[in-house]
Amino acid sequence: MITLHHLSQSRSLRILWLMEELSLPYEVIRYERDAQTHLAPPELLAVHPLGKSPVIEIKGQRLAESGAIVEYICGQYGPEFLPAPQSPEYFQHLELMHFAEGSAMTPLLLKIYVGLLGEAGAPLHPRIQSELQSHFQFMQDSLRPSGHFVLDQLSAADIMLSFPISALARLGMAEDFPKLWAFHQAIAERPAYRRAVQAGGGD
Repeated sequence: MITLHHLSQSRSLRILWLMEELSLPYEVIRYERDAQTHLAPPELLAVHPLGKSPVIEIKGQRLAESGAIVEYICGQYGPEFLPAPQSPEYFQHLELMHFAEGSAMTPLLLKIYVGLLGEAGAPLHPRIQSELQSHFQFMQDSLRPSGHFVLDQLSAADIMLSFPISALARLGMAEDFPKLWAFHQAIAERPAYRRAVQAGGGD
């Protein structure tokens, strides 16, 4: 049994989805964001020193960071979601797994936080928009003809990249990257994804 500390409207939806795809037994402990600040509640500090989510508990251990959790779960229970070691696909898998958090999330977070500055943040908007365009274009160019990343079926990279891609509509950029948006829509129709959304509280 895996226990997932799940924050509403967060990247931990990816972990719920992965566990549903693999039909793993799990328990969800749900945390709600503050309605005004949109920040995680202080209760998460008792789970992780940074108040992070997702965090899983398994075999007496706690593990944070989406990429690390996805790698662990796939390695233990879903090897079909990983390419063969040392294959050309493996190197792309390794790059995209780290790209999802190390690069793709940076302009998205800047868009959010700089947006809070109002007019004071205006000089940064063109650069942020340029970074969003280049990162989404990289993702779209990385898609295989099958509509997946790395493998021609669902993989760990698909799971990880699903979160930044889901922001396209909120950014008003879905029409600019039709292949990415088709990827998102296909994922949203998967029964396991729908179950994950419901298990996470509907968001």
